[in-house]
Amino acid sequence: MFQSQTNILTEFYDNRLPTTYNMYAIAAVATIGGLMFGFDISSVSSFLSQEYYLSYFNSPNTITQGGISSSMAGGSFVASLFTPYIADPLGRRVSLQTSSLFWMIGAAIQSSSQNRAQLICGRFISGIGIGIATSTAPSYISEISPKKIRGMMGGCFQWAVTIGIMIMFYIGYGCSFINGVGSFRLAWGIQIIPGMLLFFGVPFLPESPRWLANHGHWEKAIEVISKVNGKEVDDPQLVIELKEIKEQVLIDQDSKNVTYMELFNKYNFKRTLVGMSTQLWQQMCGMNVMMYYIVYIFEMAGYSGNANLVASSIQYVINVVMTIPALLFIDKIGRRPLLLVGAVLMTAFQFAVAGILAVYSEPVSDFDGNENITISIPTKNKKASKALIACSYLFVASYAPTWGPGIWLYCSELFPTRQRAKANGLCTSVNWIFNFALGMFVPTAFHNISWKTYIIFGVFCVVMFFNVYFYCPETQGKTLEEIDKMWQDKVPAWKTKNYIPELPPVGETFDDKVSELKVENAGTDALSNSSISEEHLTRETATQEV
Repeated sequence: MFQSQTNILTEFYDNRLPTTYNMYAIAAVATIGGLMFGFDISSVSSFLSQEYYLSYFNSPNTITQGGISSSMAGGSFVASLFTPYIADPLGRRVSLQTSSLFWMIGAAIQSSSQNRAQLICGRFISGIGIGIATSTAPSYISEISPKKIRGMMGGCFQWAVTIGIMIMFYIGYGCSFINGVGSFRLAWGIQIIPGMLLFFGVPFLPESPRWLANHGHWEKAIEVISKVNGKEVDDPQLVIELKEIKEQVLIDQDSKNVTYMELFNKYNFKRTLVGMSTQLWQQMCGMNVMMYYIVYIFEMAGYSGNANLVASSIQYVINVVMTIPALLFIDKIGRRPLLLVGAVLMTAFQFAVAGILAVYSEPVSDFDGNENITISIPTKNKKASKALIACSYLFVASYAPTWGPGIWLYCSELFPTRQRAKANGLCTSVNWIFNFALGMFVPTAFHNISWKTYIIFGVFCVVMFFNVYFYCPETQGKTLEEIDKMWQDKVPAWKTKNYIPELPPVGETFDDKVSELKVENAGTDALSNSSISEEHLTRETATQEV
């Protein structure tokens, strides 16, 4: 049934609508899912201390506000686990469109919220859309991008997140001047716009060539790769990539029903843990705490009212601007150096924030009516307040070009095509469940242990440095098939920068590899109608190029 649905949808998109093969246009549409994610992150933060929000929702306490903020992450966690059941049988494009539908429905419910329960429900449904988008978009971009710019294209997803955070915060700031509940209703209603852009933009994108190859559409896969790369089919570099995909498909055809348990067998266990741990650290480094509760942080620094919102907004601008260097250099520097340097810098600034608050803050019963804030730096210590804000800005400037874009790209590169949807869903679910946990934990932590909260995140930053150094391999400059071979060769993480895979001689099949992985009855039907001749796939020039 799914196969026939796939064929109908593929033919409708490809034959009835014009298709763009410009990689920058493809990334611009696909990363709207990241824009939606950013919208949601700051959709509540600008209203946390606003009179009309607090009055209408009866001044949520720490637990209730944590539930409101984290309900989106709860929906995303659930969605990231079932996304493969959409993305694998129906394709990456249908999955992205499905995400936009959930997002728009959730935004409509939020903007019409009559009570806390409806607000939480709307954010949960929007979270389902975000969970599907964050599981699908990075994989799609990774699978379709030429390897020379795959890092930059993958980094665009995180850049879209930062842009969404900034835009939505300023929308919320502008709407805060509206008297009455229209202030937050209008801001939440505007969230429907990026959902509409994604829904109507996706049909004009090509399907993932690796997904097409795995579902028997080999001729279409060749066409997509050729047009996206801007090269003829017989180009030596393109021939190499197609040969690798063909060999990978021969292996992947053993099973159409990958299970989550397969990700934890002896061949995949280590890389699955690497993917899950890197997504975990992206949350536990403390960045989303800075984003969700930035208003609280600046209240601790002694800022209130509009001065708080303006000072907070600068952090969002820094987040957008500092993501650009990653887009420009991630394909030249590599993934590991960025993650390691980011971990060191974030450690320093987390401990600096904790130290400043420990020394210069004083207890308060509440701050400007916010009972979640129990400490604040008095006005007599203006230099300490400025130092706290500076460390907050520098933390964001450290995260933005490193762990921000690096992780979404990195996890999308770790797994072979047949596992990628489920693996990305699983890894993303780790990100979301800890996002949910932090959303619940942080308001209470601020209330009960105040500055010591930053000590916790500083320690996590230390641990993630060593985790990256010893377990996370370098994926820069390698095709997705070469990365898969690297895992099979069990290359130590710190030696993977200069790893060069040993490709089979001309004419040799991957029978030994298939046997090693205990894959039986690998099908070849997907390649039976291939328009690439064996002459192209075995040409001597391609072998010499390798």
